[in-house]
Amino acid sequence: MADTQKETMVVIGLGYVGLPVAVTMAKKFDCIGFDINQSRIDELNAGHDRTGEVDDADLQASNLKFTNKIEDIAGRSFYIVAVPTPIDQDKRPDLRPVEAASRTVAKALTKGAVIVYESTVYPGVTEEICGPILEEISGLKCGKDIFLGYSPERINPGDKEHTFETIVKVVAGQDEATLNRVADVYSAVVTAGVHRAPTIMVAEAAKVIENTQRDVNIALMNELALIFDLVGIRTKDVLEAAGTKWNFLKFSPGLVGGHCIGVDPYYLTAKAEQLGYQPRVILSGRSINNGVGAYIAQRTMKMLAKTDVPLRRARVGILGLTFKENVPDLRNSRVPDIVTELDEFGITPLIHDAMADKDEAFEEYGIKLSDWDELSNLDALILAVGHEAYVKDGAKALLGRMAKGAIFIDVKSVFEPSEIEPAFSYWSL
Repeated sequence: MADTQKETMVVIGLGYVGLPVAVTMAKKFDCIGFDINQSRIDELNAGHDRTGEVDDADLQASNLKFTNKIEDIAGRSFYIVAVPTPIDQDKRPDLRPVEAASRTVAKALTKGAVIVYESTVYPGVTEEICGPILEEISGLKCGKDIFLGYSPERINPGDKEHTFETIVKVVAGQDEATLNRVADVYSAVVTAGVHRAPTIMVAEAAKVIENTQRDVNIALMNELALIFDLVGIRTKDVLEAAGTKWNFLKFSPGLVGGHCIGVDPYYLTAKAEQLGYQPRVILSGRSINNGVGAYIAQRTMKMLAKTDVPLRRARVGILGLTFKENVPDLRNSRVPDIVTELDEFGITPLIHDAMADKDEAFEEYGIKLSDWDELSNLDALILAVGHEAYVKDGAKALLGRMAKGAIFIDVKSVFEPSEIEPAFSYWSL
């Protein structure tokens, strides 16, 4: 371990994944955090993390150095690439960020360096796409001069219990010596330990199916919710009853967005299709989950149609725009699907988010977030994301924003129907 701690580290990409990794690595290693975004570097140097993944006090206490200059990271011994791997508008893997990061790292490499990718990819990307980029630009040979590793990220934004240190880390290397080196580095900081995958491709595949499994299970819950809505029974009541059996898996229906569950399955399906196989179950699950936002909007409109409110004049509020509760992360949020569908009915909703940045919301989705005071006398209120700021004072506080006889759409069944006054109509997914 003594030799391992002589590694000089660089973490490429300082977002939701990279920053926690870098701060943790800096506790044991000489570590530099690299990001191409100058404003991000300035913010971190000032001791603040807008994502909320690292407490400002912890960031300010860290000896981690930040830079966006390639010369500052040249000649280091251990590079960790933690950049996003999104999908494009056609729902195909967008490898441009990880390819660009590989080109950046390649310019800094010297003999003996290890390059570990944490970005989620389909099996083969690290060795078949990233490796050749590193070789071409650096002039060094993978497996001889420089060495590839893979250790999939398992960061869960907003989760202070399951952190980088407390989640078992899957590690892989292109040969046994590299695997040992990668395992030693992560073992030095991850208290939960490491799992040594036999190959890089196995580790890549393990990561991509973790979220694919969740996606398919949530899709089943969403389909059940649609069926139970037709039957006229509440999905949460059914799931609570079924959940009393010891082997019933406890998943819930809802909007499925974010940078993982709503994206990773497309990396696996793209690889499958490349090999000539049509992945029916995975794509079916994706289709179901992608349609939930539109269904919520349609259900809202059907309920409004039964009131005396003229639809085009209805005041509809939406609480929450981020992809999940209590995080500011707007990536791949499915709430805009609700907005788009309401727009088809001629309704422009008032949208508020207690966590999201207004400028980012407008830049990402063209959505202008409303101030809290604007949400009043509503004919319908959709609780799309149950931020603590919305639920801590109970249902009554939200009902006070609504006109008598209005409709309350509680997407994830945060509240019980018994908490809703009889003067209001209640529905949950």
